[in-house]
Amino acid sequence: MPMLKLASHSLHYQLEGPPAAPALLLSNSLGTTLDMWKPQLAALSQRYRVLRYDVRGHGASTASAECRLADLAGDALSLLDALDIERAHFCGISMGGLTGLWLGAYAPERLQCLVVSNSAAKIGESEAWRQRAAQVRAEGMAELASSAHLRWFSADFCAKAPDTVEQARAWLASASPDGYAACCEALADADLRADLPRIATPTLLIAGSYDPVTTAAEAERMAAAMPKARLALLPASHLSNLEAPLAFEQALLEFLDAS
Repeated sequence: MPMLKLASHSLHYQLEGPPAAPALLLSNSLGTTLDMWKPQLAALSQRYRVLRYDVRGHGASTASAECRLADLAGDALSLLDALDIERAHFCGISMGGLTGLWLGAYAPERLQCLVVSNSAAKIGESEAWRQRAAQVRAEGMAELASSAHLRWFSADFCAKAPDTVEQARAWLASASPDGYAACCEALADADLRADLPRIATPTLLIAGSYDPVTTAAEAERMAAAMPKARLALLPASHLSNLEAPLAFEQALLEFLDAS
């Protein structure tokens, strides 16, 4: 199992695809793992050198006691450095998308292009994130995992794809409570709204028309604020690459291939 050891934690990653192909770094959402990208992996790895990783405290990556958004972005940069990747296409969902926005604002020289899916420059309310962090530290992940599908998928999808819903719940249930809480606290403090106008990296914003967490309206506001951003709206809720996998794959590949 490939692991990158850092000062406070270790990152589990997977690298697939032709060695000489352009690099594509994929960053998972809060509460999931690098396996969330499996629906797109076969198509992506034919054309790109795909680097997936478990965000700290998720999957097989170990947790740190605390972190900020800059630390999450630093993990992505550390992976690129360790694998001698100077520049990469980047795609992230939710927290992963916010990580990508930080890179676009503060490390644009490392990006070929940027895809920000089901995300926002400020996700949710700070106090709600701090309350969730306190909850999982006190009670663990089980209760939160039991209701995750209500935030992540539409009701119709939950009825049609129970196996996918259960897999997503399992990802969340397996997360480190301390690691998950630290990421919640990073989201509580993260606010890149003032940085959007200076993100000049070509950017695709993907939004789900049914997403109650990071709404299509928020994506539209980001697109209006960013100089080189365009918007794709998919018939999905918050984890759009799982709920609308083919539409997500098509939108992603069309943008990457043109970048």
